[in-house]
Amino acid sequence: MVRIDLITGFLGSGKTTFLLKYARYLMSKGLRIGILEYDYGAVNVDMLLLNKLRGDKCELEMVAAACDEDCLKRRFRTKLIAMAMTGYDRVIVEPSGVFDMDMFFDTLRDDDTLERMYEIGSVITVVNANLKDNGDKEEDFFLASQAASAGCILLSRVQLSGDEAIAGTKAHIERAGEAIGCRIRGKYIAKDWEKLTDGDFEEIERSGYFSNDYMKVIAGKSPEFDSVCFLDLKDGLEGMQKKIKTLFEDESFGNIIRVKGFVCDKEGGYQINATKHEILVDLISIGQGVFIVIGTGLDKNRIREYMYS
Repeated sequence: MVRIDLITGFLGSGKTTFLLKYARYLMSKGLRIGILEYDYGAVNVDMLLLNKLRGDKCELEMVAAACDEDCLKRRFRTKLIAMAMTGYDRVIVEPSGVFDMDMFFDTLRDDDTLERMYEIGSVITVVNANLKDNGDKEEDFFLASQAASAGCILLSRVQLSGDEAIAGTKAHIERAGEAIGCRIRGKYIAKDWEKLTDGDFEEIERSGYFSNDYMKVIAGKSPEFDSVCFLDLKDGLEGMQKKIKTLFEDESFGNIIRVKGFVCDKEGGYQINATKHEILVDLISIGQGVFIVIGTGLDKNRIREYMYS
């Protein structure tokens, strides 16, 4: 049987950055891994970032999440069957940040074919250590439902957060769990990711998962998250940062939750990850201006006009 791990985390938590490190650790052990990505939009920005992992020991696959729930389950099932037949030692699934945990467990447990092929390994939930409490019940639902199943809750950006912020983040997660009627049982790991040792990664790898029942406090299905994708944007770093800031501040664009992608200017290439609370910039070698804007109630035409202006 193939072991399958799930790496979750709400939009902007840093799960793709961790996945890069986790995948390299597994490959250093001689494992051949397959990574299954799915996200909203025609352009998967995270796939571009993960391309550097491709090689004899690692391959990337993608499922487009911009479809209804039944369609997504069919795509997910088909892709998992194909990956199990490829001979990977480990499959790692990184879904969108707005992810219903039931889809992962129900797909694997309610399907005889997949149940014979896969053994669920660990569920790892990544959470920003400086988590902001904005009172959004839907965001807290995704945060709590993902953390409730996690054997390990891995805090990101610990080096940028003080002890008070970290304690506040843990308390926020616990409150969110109480709000949906479940207890958070996973182990917290709060450490600068640049200082993670093989021992730390082994602990994360073996952290397992928890089966939890919880109330779906959002109305009906998950909210109608949508996205707008952009190719070959011409703005440099400073211009793009100003545009992103305006997207979050101007409600006429819709409820913008996440903006991510790559920008190039004369100084080089940059990766930008932005939420309502922060805009993070890192040097990177990718040389094309690719971006995705994710949110609800988006005025796509207005966003496109603005981004290409």
